[in-house]
Amino acid sequence: MTEFLNLNLAEPIAKALAGEGYTKPTPIQLQAIPIVLSGRDLLGIAQTGTGKTAAFALPILDRLSRETQPAKRRSARVLVLAPTRELAEQIAESFRTYGRFLKLTVAT
Repeated sequence: MTEFLNLNLAEPIAKALAGEGYTKPTPIQLQAIPIVLSGRDLLGIAQTGTGKTAAFALPILDRLSRETQPAKRRSARVLVLAPTRELAEQIAESFRTYGRFLKLTVAT
């Protein structure tokens, strides 16, 4: 399993990844995504620039894309906490990028 296509992510997410030129997951992504997709909790540690955000954002977006029940009006289905506003903005931008073909709203 050395390509994003092999992770069985929802088609809109795979399309967004292909549009960004992402084909091969990083080691943290390769290890984390299947675990999170299975619904298990995970604590991952890796250096800056290794793709940690995608390691948790992609499974979250995949799960949201497969929900059949619409979200309640003015409600949040996911809350991501970050230690700084700058990091929160970076994470939000990643969610927007990876989820651009999904009907989701991201707020910071």
